[in-house]
Amino acid sequence: MTTKENTTKDKKVPSEKKVKEVSNKLETEVYNQKGKAVGKLSLPDEIFGLKWNADLVHQVVVAMQANARIPVAHTKTRGEVSGTGKKPWRQKGTGRARHGSKRSPIWVGGGVAHGPRNEKDYKQKINKKMKVKALFTVLSEKFKKGQILFLEELNLKEIKTKEASTVIKDLSSITGFERIYGSKKPNLFMTVPAKNEILKKSFSNIKNIEIDEVKNLNPVDLLNFKYIIISQPKESIAFLGGKIEKK
Repeated sequence: MTTKENTTKDKKVPSEKKVKEVSNKLETEVYNQKGKAVGKLSLPDEIFGLKWNADLVHQVVVAMQANARIPVAHTKTRGEVSGTGKKPWRQKGTGRARHGSKRSPIWVGGGVAHGPRNEKDYKQKINKKMKVKALFTVLSEKFKKGQILFLEELNLKEIKTKEASTVIKDLSSITGFERIYGSKKPNLFMTVPAKNEILKKSFSNIKNIEIDEVKNLNPVDLLNFKYIIISQPKESIAFLGGKIEKK
């Protein structure tokens, strides 16, 4: 009996948790600027394998849009408009309705009652965990729909829109991404690991594309564009992984 027990102990049996992690691993193709597959990449489930959560995404997107809102419309009340404070006519005896001020909202040139005010605060609180999970939920949904393209490297030698356009044309040869080239409406969001003026200026003249650093990635931008290109995915995914709070 002892020998049998010892042999079972010696064998390294993988735990259920480890088996699940291996089976749930996500893999994707990585492409170069010419639109050719150059390898495969394993993706973390915590970022690209989440279930869709419409309530969470909606709550975060609405809060982010409210926080970005700048109240511009502003009307003056009866206490702020210019004009005399004198009573227009005496209270009784004229046969006309009584009035106390020409600055009243019922007079032309008077104040506005219940109008918009620029001191109104539209801000809503978003917890950091909610914002991060909403971002990863949208990324997971985009990945499931085949709308995320992983690019090995995005590199241009000089600022040239023509070269940037050629890159997009080459990438449009990939199945599922044919519409990223020549679209009249904004439909492509590109991320780069760090600030790059050459790329930013080269792609800025292409109307259907927006390019930004991966640190600025958020659910609102992801939902505004159908296709997402993540360049230098290892560095970008490592940065996104840093947002996950360790227990």
